[in-house]
Amino acid sequence: MNVLPQHIAVIPDGNRRWARARRLSPWEGHREGVKRFREVSEVAWQSGVPYFTFWAGSEENLLERSRIEVRFLVSLLKNELRRQLASRETEEKQIRFRLIGRWREILKDKKLNDLAEKLEEKTKNFVKCHLTILFGYDGRREMAEAIHKIKDKREKIKADYDMIKSALWTRELPMVDVVIRTGGEPHWSAGFMMWHTAYSQFYFTEKFWPDFDEKEFKKALTDYARRERRFGK
Repeated sequence: MNVLPQHIAVIPDGNRRWARARRLSPWEGHREGVKRFREVSEVAWQSGVPYFTFWAGSEENLLERSRIEVRFLVSLLKNELRRQLASRETEEKQIRFRLIGRWREILKDKKLNDLAEKLEEKTKNFVKCHLTILFGYDGRREMAEAIHKIKDKREKIKADYDMIKSALWTRELPMVDVVIRTGGEPHWSAGFMMWHTAYSQFYFTEKFWPDFDEKEFKKALTDYARRERRFGK
């Protein structure tokens, strides 16, 4: 791969539609989606992509979907955090973990909080690979809170790019090179990482997320490598 993105962000749409097409419960689509997450993130590390960000659930998902579905999503996330904690790969590949969003205040789930804190603490000094899961995340909310944070500063200051980025939930992450959205609906949602995607390339596919496997991910990498990024020039 001649040109490799340094930061890939994924909007994994289509889990529930994939399940409905097979006359399964919605959460079966989420369960299959976790398998694809593991497969694709592993290929990302193997390919040399250092930053991989995955939108596991929006703020609206956690607030508006059925309690049964939300509980299942939380259960899947807990299992994934346990797997990451127990996995030798996390240490061998030096995978830094972050869980970003409003999940704490929305869910008030002590076990999830404990698992996330434990994994973040364990991996805080790793620098080779960076896995970020967005959960209870809304880009509009992130930007609004950043503005309030800057506004609350007492001294008279002129906000610049660096100051705004420093106030974001995702401030430690670099700009996103390519956003992959599955599910056949090429649109944006909830201001997804609006600051970090200012110059991103977009890759849309008809594939539902549970069908987006290693082969499809490599197609996305190949497509990115063929493009010329001009950054507005």
